Amino acid sequence: MSAPAALITGGTSGIGRATAELLHERGYRVMVTGRDSVAEAEQNLPPEIAVVRADARSLTDIDHAIDRAGQRLGTLDVLFLNAGISRVKSLAATDEADFDALFDINVKGTFFTLQKALPLLNDGASVILTIGAGTGIGAPAMVAAKGALLPLMRAAALELAPRRIRVNAVSPGAIDTPAYSRLGISRETLDSWGESIPLGRVGLPTDIAEAVAFLASDAAGYITGDNLVVGGGTGVGV
Repeated sequence: MSAPAALITGGTSGIGRATAELLHERGYRVMVTGRDSVAEAEQNLPPEIAVVRADARSLTDIDHAIDRAGQRLGTLDVLFLNAGISRVKSLAATDEADFDALFDINVKGTFFTLQKALPLLNDGASVILTIGAGTGIGAPAMVAAKGALLPLMRAAALELAPRRIRVNAVSPGAIDTPAYSRLGISRETLDSWGESIPLGRVGLPTDIAEAVAFLASDAAGYITGDNLVVGGGTGVGV
């Protein structure tokens, strides 16, 4: 019996990369896709982890990634739909390009990657989406794009239940990833956020990786259509 296989989108840095490394350590065969940090990931990830350059907004790239996954992994036991972007802009400052990028990558990319991966998913597989602990709070366009994933996840969970494919979400709070520096958020600002988090710190990519590994495992075998918030207490009482 071959080792279980996992495909991780947005897996070349941050949360996706930490999850790839953790699943690899636990015996999974892993492939990651990404648009950024691809060469660095190819150089520094364990050689057994396949790295494929793919832009989540491009259906051509999605088709290529799924084809490569079929060739490399055969079938999938885990699909972690983690590719996404953020745009921290006010309602007034958001332009059409910002709006389109948010929905193309976060929503369209997630939807069509799941759709195109369906033939590879084994019965009983686990699908996990990255959403966000702050969904409903923050930049309106970003909130709208991330928030659209929650009903998508639940509808997919119902549709795929006859195949015993579980579909869940993980919602990270403030996590120390390269995404924040790309948004222009300083290390000092990120550290200061930890002071307002009940557990007293911002999260690490490994915190989310552990949650994803749980949802992917048989230990979560009776969980589907659920959203696991991993935010150090963010949102408690809201």
